[in-house]
Amino acid sequence: MDRFSVAGMFRTNVQEHAQRPMFRFGDDTVTWAEHYRRACTVAHALADEGVGAGDRVAFLDRNGLEYFEVLFGGALGGAVNVAVNWRLSPQEMGAVIDDSRAKVLVVHQDYLGCLAAMISGLPSVGRVVVLGDPKADSDAGGASDLARRVGFEDWLSDRPETDPGYQPADGDVSLQLYTSGTTGLPKGVMLTNRNMASQLGGAIETFGICETTVSLVAMPLFHIGGSGWALAGMSRGGLSVLLREVDPSKLLALIESERVTHAFLVPAVLMVLLATPGIDRTDLSSLDTIFYGASPISEDVLVRCLEVFRCRFSQVYGLTETTGAIVRLDPEDHDPQGPRKHLLRAAGKPLPGVELRIVDPDSGADVPTGSVGELWTRSEFNMLGYWNKPGETEGTIRSDGWLRTGDAGYLDEEGYVYLHDRIKDMVVSGGENIYPAEVENVLLAHADVADAAVIGVPDSTWGEAVKAIVVKVQDSTLEEKELISFCRERLAHYKCPKSVDFVEVLPRNPSGKILKRELREPFWSGSDRRVH
Repeated sequence: MDRFSVAGMFRTNVQEHAQRPMFRFGDDTVTWAEHYRRACTVAHALADEGVGAGDRVAFLDRNGLEYFEVLFGGALGGAVNVAVNWRLSPQEMGAVIDDSRAKVLVVHQDYLGCLAAMISGLPSVGRVVVLGDPKADSDAGGASDLARRVGFEDWLSDRPETDPGYQPADGDVSLQLYTSGTTGLPKGVMLTNRNMASQLGGAIETFGICETTVSLVAMPLFHIGGSGWALAGMSRGGLSVLLREVDPSKLLALIESERVTHAFLVPAVLMVLLATPGIDRTDLSSLDTIFYGASPISEDVLVRCLEVFRCRFSQVYGLTETTGAIVRLDPEDHDPQGPRKHLLRAAGKPLPGVELRIVDPDSGADVPTGSVGELWTRSEFNMLGYWNKPGETEGTIRSDGWLRTGDAGYLDEEGYVYLHDRIKDMVVSGGENIYPAEVENVLLAHADVADAAVIGVPDSTWGEAVKAIVVKVQDSTLEEKELISFCRERLAHYKCPKSVDFVEVLPRNPSGKILKRELREPFWSGSDRRVH
């Protein structure tokens, strides 16, 4: 088995670095051997719940040690890890768990109150394992739900600390991460052991990871930029420093106290850090490289980061569907005062083994160098497909292996990728993908809304912000604040409009499709690209 599959990487590092620290989380330090023993008990507990190879296990909590105990424990037995986005509304969380058909749900007690709003009752889930008090919010899911709950430590007690020894095939799925669909329905991206081995095996070249790496894991683990980065950072047996959630002061303190060498941070977090009091007095000298991505970064923010952090910066571009990074802008290309300053606007060059094409999205024909088209990619990083969605898989991955990213851009003569616009209407705010159709469906459910369109507009902090453009029913007194509150009751807050413009009519083409480019134009006029 390839040593860089999830289970293979874990087993190899346990053998080679058993007594070295694997994690530091708060006051806890955990060695590779200690974490291995815990993961083995999870593997046996899952097996006793009837979880076998290929079965899904859902996890709902912020960042913590237990996530990795469940991830690696599942991998040792061939189970597929499903990290649930804790920022979603309860209904959305339930939809993800139901779609995955998870047999076991591991959930923090803080989220037990969400179970009552998961109206399906989670029929596939036979066991709810609670991090904390299993009787907390005992009224949340009713008597039947309470009966299937058990505390995490009780669940693991008296389990063997032996490896079940399952050896998965390269093509077996190891992680299933959910990304929003164009219709608002979640899609489970199936990442195989081959995908993970390709990414983790190349971590030394892509990210400069080695056995002395001290990696900061601060991004949410339900993102590929969270779980993918965490696994890459530990791929050679180094130390991972976990942060439960992004707290700017704590994050900076951890860099100083733990002597962090490598981190992945989204641009919105970098902006917040720049404004954090005391950053000028923080010892950041241990930093080797900060990787950034998930949403575009403005040039002035990047220049300020280079000045303040005084370490190497490298941009990575990729998708959940590509197991993360497929394009990298090297640290050497970050030279704001030099003759190649223009590269700060580039996404970078493809990683080794990654093929890229810029094509006409309608004809599929390659466009000339420097011309804008849709970015297609082919490599071992490309996902297996979307779980139980063959139609969507076929629309994304062609029979010849090329994956359509949905992003528009161009390649220059040196092979650098520049992102320009989106083929789809997706909005990226603070690294989160938001599909307008999902928000529009909620807006149109309001009795006083006759028509609605959602677009992304420039935002200095988040890259883009969600704006709703709404036609009210006749004689309605509906106001912006009321409509935003209506959305917040039904959607994760980050998906909700930050502002609402009321208009008399929305522009449409002869077939009735809303002309969103026309709606976006006043807000993006003067910008050299339509992603911020």
